[in-house]
Amino acid sequence: MKNYQRTKTACYLGFVTQAISANFAPLLFMTFSRTYGITYADLALIPLTFYITQLLVDFFCAKFVDRIGYRKSIVISQAASGAGLAMLGFVPDLFSRPFTGILLCVIIYAVGSGLIEVLCSPIIEACPFENKESMMSLLHSFYCWGAVGTILLSTLFFMIFTTAQWRILAMLWSVIPFCNIYNFAVCPIEPIVADGGSMSIHELFRTGLFWLLCILMISAGASEISMAQWASAFAESSLGVSKAAGDLLGPCGFAVFMGISRVIYGRYGEKTDLSNFMIASGILCLSAYLLAALAELPILGLIGCMLCGFSVGIMWPGSISISSRQLPRGGTALFAFLALAGDFGGAQGPAVVGWVSQFLGGNIRDGILAGSVFPVLLVICVIILKRKAGRQS
Repeated sequence: MKNYQRTKTACYLGFVTQAISANFAPLLFMTFSRTYGITYADLALIPLTFYITQLLVDFFCAKFVDRIGYRKSIVISQAASGAGLAMLGFVPDLFSRPFTGILLCVIIYAVGSGLIEVLCSPIIEACPFENKESMMSLLHSFYCWGAVGTILLSTLFFMIFTTAQWRILAMLWSVIPFCNIYNFAVCPIEPIVADGGSMSIHELFRTGLFWLLCILMISAGASEISMAQWASAFAESSLGVSKAAGDLLGPCGFAVFMGISRVIYGRYGEKTDLSNFMIASGILCLSAYLLAALAELPILGLIGCMLCGFSVGIMWPGSISISSRQLPRGGTALFAFLALAGDFGGAQGPAVVGWVSQFLGGNIRDGILAGSVFPVLLVICVIILKRKAGRQS
């Protein structure tokens, strides 16, 4: 009897690993600045390098994962994540310019993070679970809890041992992916599509439905990441709250409510039509963006941020589930390009908010208001897909 619970556990820890990779280094920006004299401009290259590396991995996964095999690829993801995090604790000090060492470590664990993003969702999708949509939502909730845990536990560690011990913490965080190598090495992993049954990249590109699904995924990524990336700055500059309160009630509150949303759908999703739930979430997300941008009272703006976290919870995993259902022969290439589209939306969405804010005089409220276009686009895509599925049935 195959133990698919171990597969679930491995994928859950995979998403926790991805959350650590994405959220740990930004907590050290000021420490890096003080310790190594790194400028703010250079610090900005750390998340940029991380996400560009992920985008490149997403792209190459579409071509090479099927050749290498899912098990080898996902084990490599954990090894790269663990190595990058552990190396962060000592490699920068080996370079005459420590920033070079930091970027090297970021690239290594970003390779692992990119592989996790592409592989964990189809691994769960291929398992014989009864309700795939609910399982997908629950899986993605572990990224949220991983982000919250990384922020809170790192903050607690620094309070007890000071930020001077950050190198030790980097090595401690690497234990999770290193231990998870064993889980992925022994857990059952089913083929995503039967041998020879997957669509080629060329076939996908010639399918109009594929491009609509990519727009859906871009909208989901932009709706989520635009608010998540700007929540702290928005709370501090536009709402007038302190930095600590802004971080806890902004990005941390956002992640908590996003995780709650995914857990709720993971528990009760089998009783709900996914498309209808996505449409309702998109409308709620639009309302949250408008509340955050237009509310005069700071408390209402913060409620808008957290409400947005709740509303976007289903968007990324729901878009993956809808895409898998609409193109069941999509295979690895489909999941890789969906991850690429989501990352592209996650990169461009915050950029749009920033550009609009700058263009309109540095008011982040205006940028947040511009970001409300993304949930509108998502709702339109889901309605088109719902009508298309209805005609086919």
